[in-house]
Amino acid sequence: MDYEELLKKAKKELPEIKNSGERFEIPKIAGHVEGNKTMIDNFSSICDILNRESSYLIKYLQRELATPAVLDGKRLVLGRKLNSAMINEKIEKFTKDFVLCKECGKPDTKLIKQDQVWIIKCAACGAKHPVKSKI
Repeated sequence: MDYEELLKKAKKELPEIKNSGERFEIPKIAGHVEGNKTMIDNFSSICDILNRESSYLIKYLQRELATPAVLDGKRLVLGRKLNSAMINEKIEKFTKDFVLCKECGKPDTKLIKQDQVWIIKCAACGAKHPVKSKI
């Protein structure tokens, strides 16, 4: 057998790759409604997964959901009843706008403020992009 035939045979015997190659998933909230307030119990872990300061995400959610918010230990207390789908949608939008790299799509980014502009710098590919939305 020559090299080309051996290569074809080896490729045929390789197992099929079943994963999508995606290692990052946008986190979903775990919480409940208490009276007229909404509690997000896993807020600090969401901030850790997104690698962003909690103050940025709090400010963003307050503006997007039009509600006051208070950090109570590791959970976030929102000042009105909200359904989880709406909050998850806003966290997904925050992730796309402030976390994921526009070039390679990876979450390995840092948020840097230069002058009056927020910039996302990707540690994976080195790209820099200005953030279009406001925090």
